[in-house]
Amino acid sequence: MNALVIVPTFNEAATIGGVVADVLAVEPRAEVLVVDDGSPDGTAELVADLIARGTRRGAGTADLLARAGQPRLHLLRRDAKAGLGAAYRAGFAWGLTRGFDALVEMDADRSHPPDRLPALLDALDDADLAIGSRYVPGGGTRNWSRLREAVSRGGNAYVRLALGMPVRDATAGYRAYRRQVLQALALDRIQSGGYCFQIEMAHRTWQAGFRVVEIPIVFTERAAGVSKMNRRIVAEALWRVTLWGLTGGRRRARAPHRDSVSA
Repeated sequence: MNALVIVPTFNEAATIGGVVADVLAVEPRAEVLVVDDGSPDGTAELVADLIARGTRRGAGTADLLARAGQPRLHLLRRDAKAGLGAAYRAGFAWGLTRGFDALVEMDADRSHPPDRLPALLDALDDADLAIGSRYVPGGGTRNWSRLREAVSRGGNAYVRLALGMPVRDATAGYRAYRRQVLQALALDRIQSGGYCFQIEMAHRTWQAGFRVVEIPIVFTERAAGVSKMNRRIVAEALWRVTLWGLTGGRRRARAPHRDSVSA
């Protein structure tokens, strides 16, 4: 399995280099695509420099940034900040056209543990979507206030109640999809732009009959940069989940046969 780890960025120059190095070191099956939304702090320029250095040094060396002279790090520049969902859709399209078997979502702020990436990818042997979950046995959070964890757990409980989807951490942003899932879903019809994108993608995957599993991770609050979470994003998630629940969101299709989905 060859995997593409998609990392959206906006002003993540302080952390992106370390994230890239950790991912490439821990998982030889993976390449990384940074999707930058016009960061004014030079994030894209830093990534472009890493790519150039890796390409120059990669041929015949053990450099993590390249394999046999081909870069393992890629950059997709976007003109302006257009939201998490738009960044991931662009990254999915980029990876699907280049034939990656698995596409992974990962934050740039070091909150997602790279050492759990192999477990996420291995889970795709028997599943279609593997979610790095904070709320299954073995999972958890680090450096969160009790209030923030209560809000997160409460939101996920509401998602389960409203949609009937048996996922304990539907808002999680660390996850791996088999390419067949993304090919089967109409990505251009995904409505959410913020963190509700994670709920909608998990919900649509589950509704389409694909198998969703949760792999425990410990989520660590960012140590650098600024969180993108705000009240508007929370409000979007609440009203969209409520709307989906009232308009057939609890219905689920029969599980598709993998052989019937184009590879």
